[in-house]
Amino acid sequence: MKLYHSVTSPFVRKVMVTAHELGLVGRLELLPAAAHPVNRDGGIVAHNPLGQVPTLILDDGTVLADSRVICEYLDHVGQGGLFPRNSDRWGVLAAQSLGDGLLDAALLVVYEGRVRAETERSEAWVAGQRAKMESALQRIEAVAPSLGDRLDIGTITFACALGYLDLRFPEIDWHGRYPAADAWFARFNARPSMRATMPA
Repeated sequence: MKLYHSVTSPFVRKVMVTAHELGLVGRLELLPAAAHPVNRDGGIVAHNPLGQVPTLILDDGTVLADSRVICEYLDHVGQGGLFPRNSDRWGVLAAQSLGDGLLDAALLVVYEGRVRAETERSEAWVAGQRAKMESALQRIEAVAPSLGDRLDIGTITFACALGYLDLRFPEIDWHGRYPAADAWFARFNARPSMRATMPA
């Protein structure tokens, strides 16, 4: 399997954490990628018309895009339980959606500052995305005491989202403002899968 990869992409990190937890890292060939919302990487676009990472090419040539799809495929291949099949499934998928939504908002803020010309930037747009980030953090703070030692696609997504905030938004000091989330993240972030995928 070949994975279009970027070490700083939180969605790629989500896939890599999943692969580590399932013992599948050795089966992934990592392909360098320069995904960009404007200057698209033609190498990725040749396989995935959206030009996004992560993009996974299976051994038979099938292409899977979107971290949610790729992670579920890896869970299927690795016969893991990161996507429960029982009544817990919907809560886990809802947690994944919340974490992905936090990441979507954070990435839009990053793109607004890095990709748009200063004269094209919208303070209202940025404020709206930052409000989504705060709302998501408040919800994670509320559920953090109940997460315990859970390992599933929901907790993996939470951890990758919080790690991305550390990378790109240290000024928001979520550690100091959300103590329950901070305590949970400290435990989860010590997992070998998280240490191995930490952005340089």
